[in-house]
Amino acid sequence: MTFPSSPPADTPANMPVNTAASAATPAQAPARGSAAAPAALPRLTRADGEPIRALVVDDEPELADLMRRGLDITGWEVATAHDGFEALKIAREFVPDVLVLDIMMPGMDGVELLQRIRTIYPEVPALFLTAKDAVADKVSGLQSGGDDYVSKPFSMKEVLLRLHRIVQRSGITAPSFGFLTVGDLTLNKDTKAVQRDGTEITLTATEFELLKFLMENPRHVVSKARILERVWNYDFGGQSNIVELYISYLRKKVDANREPMLHTVRGSGYVIKPCQ
Repeated sequence: MTFPSSPPADTPANMPVNTAASAATPAQAPARGSAAAPAALPRLTRADGEPIRALVVDDEPELADLMRRGLDITGWEVATAHDGFEALKIAREFVPDVLVLDIMMPGMDGVELLQRIRTIYPEVPALFLTAKDAVADKVSGLQSGGDDYVSKPFSMKEVLLRLHRIVQRSGITAPSFGFLTVGDLTLNKDTKAVQRDGTEITLTATEFELLKFLMENPRHVVSKARILERVWNYDFGGQSNIVELYISYLRKKVDANREPMLHTVRGSGYVIKPCQ
């Protein structure tokens, strides 16, 4: 059995994929461009240091190959299959950490395939990738055990982000001390890169330190005094309004035109938490 090799260096990870439900309209090949994965996505590995293993199953070979190339860029090991029966055979040998499954496949659909793979690996998470866009179909996919659902056409950046979230929640990854993640907000301590839902956010040095401190304490209210001590390393006394000022700067960048993640708890301080 042969698993795919690494992709060519010019494969983009953030190009939108224009797909259709019909096999007569295959996924469009991405335009040439940068091969870099989204900058703020952590480079995940298994707890034993080995690459994350993803099994991609789609009856459109072009789309399956495109997904493989996108995931290869993130450093994951990827196997592909084009029907449920082939996928079951590969799964037994490959032992996937995460599944990317098309629902609408002939012979054995993605829902049945997930159920059968979970008789072998009960905890393996799965993302459904499909042309079915109705709310009822999404609910059905999630009720059948799927961990997330992306409809075609999709953005590769979004798929990579969602897969990283699924894998991080699964508990199979090694600790990553260089990254902080709260909801769809990701911060890279080493490169200072910050993204929300795949969109880059440019911060000043002080804004970065303030956001990092808040993200190190997600869902916990932190007082102005603690923020002054940790971010500014100084007791500003009556100048504590500096915290309010920088929180307002962060809100304009992190929460702009989005559901807010930064919240004021009157009389107590500030908290960052994922959107509901």
